[in-house]
Amino acid sequence: MNIDAHPRSRLIVALDFDSLAPALRFAEQIADLVGMFKIGCQLFTAEGPGILSKLSPLGPGIFLDLKFHDIPNTVASAVLTATGLPGVQLMNIHALGGRRMLEAAVKAVKASAPLDADRPQLLAVTVLTSMDGKAMREAGISGQPRARAVKLAEMAKRAGVDGVVASAQETKAIRKACGRDFLIVTPGVRPALNPGSAKGRSSKTDDDQARTATPSQAVRAGADFIVVGRPILAAGDPRAATQAILDELAAAE
Repeated sequence: MNIDAHPRSRLIVALDFDSLAPALRFAEQIADLVGMFKIGCQLFTAEGPGILSKLSPLGPGIFLDLKFHDIPNTVASAVLTATGLPGVQLMNIHALGGRRMLEAAVKAVKASAPLDADRPQLLAVTVLTSMDGKAMREAGISGQPRARAVKLAEMAKRAGVDGVVASAQETKAIRKACGRDFLIVTPGVRPALNPGSAKGRSSKTDDDQARTATPSQAVRAGADFIVVGRPILAAGDPRAATQAILDELAAAE
């Protein structure tokens, strides 16, 4: 996947809405400023696959963030179906499903485009950005987030996955372990101050993210793409908030 010189190619905006109408109105406001829109389980559950045919004509690509995690055959079938949806450039599965599940998903993606032409890139989710060491232990996952994320990324690469979703705190180590051509998408990105917000206050309020970074920190750590949601969605002026992030990305290059 090529990333052009414009900072917008790195920016993925999460459309965390519960219905089509507000999602579409919002997307139309900033479509010329972003590289992709992320459609997660909230909007996809409410509207189904048809939401992609409504959003893809706006121009930005689609990151289908459904984090498939099931037995290998079920995930492979879901991935193969998702590759046929309009506009999908990125999709993800959960690395904790194990190597056999990852390999089945890779095989399904490649079956959709045998010559790798115009196929979506497959990502593996490592450790959710809402989790810290304590949350991992409560879930029975040993180690600290960084070490576990790197191990999962290495397994994903061996399975043939194109890249991972990981916080900025793990990006540098994953880049070193997995190389320059391995895609890294970083969620949990929070500008220190959101100039497009109604009150100009920090975007870190009312947040369930445990491992966050600013846009410049994420890119300098090695992220190919960043995912931003609430700092733009909750802004009084979404275009101004988006442009401020683009300016920060440009300065970080």
